[in-house]
Amino acid sequence: MAFDIAAYIDHTILKPDTTPANVDKVCEEAATQHFAAVCIPVRYVARAKKILQERGVKVATVVAFPDGTGSPGEKRAEIMHALAEGADEIDMVIDIAALKQGDVQHLEAEIVACLEPVKAQHKVIKVIVESGILTDEELLACCEVYSKYPIDYMKTSTGFAKTGATVHAVELMRANLPASISIKASGGIRDYTFAKELIDAGATRLGTSAGMQLMNEAKSDQIDN
Repeated sequence: MAFDIAAYIDHTILKPDTTPANVDKVCEEAATQHFAAVCIPVRYVARAKKILQERGVKVATVVAFPDGTGSPGEKRAEIMHALAEGADEIDMVIDIAALKQGDVQHLEAEIVACLEPVKAQHKVIKVIVESGILTDEELLACCEVYSKYPIDYMKTSTGFAKTGATVHAVELMRANLPASISIKASGGIRDYTFAKELIDAGATRLGTSAGMQLMNEAKSDQIDN
């Protein structure tokens, strides 16, 4: 049976200069290819929601992006705004400084504040930990903290750090998270081979701006095999 990589892809455009035309293009590509979601700036959520209505593609947006700063209350307010605009999925960057300082109490207060509005509307939350700038010990600490909460995904990266997704990080996360928490790999996923390696390691979503490239390579791979 052919491997359907489209179902893994969050077709992403999060550059500061993203235009309405860029978002329209990403949405149409996602609908045509049957991607899992688009991931776009919050200012375009309502626009994307209108384009993708009843077309089987979720609308994801980012909170505290890309540096994770902001109080729990500020992040909660961002989430509530995104949900009001029509977001189906929230990709929230954790307070990385708090993690680096071992301030678990702050991380727990943050996730409690952020989970409530998402779960109240039966939406999805992905927690971005920026694994490329973490030690293995810090990544394991994330797994320990977030295993206690009903998050939907742990996500490797914003795509804005020097190091994005790695097979090692995904494997470490998969080995130390409950089965109820899925993994989204993102950052630097530009070819089908790497995408497959991340999926084999345990990722069930891929955040990438190269979704169309992955689809073209997937088709070539199927023809060759």
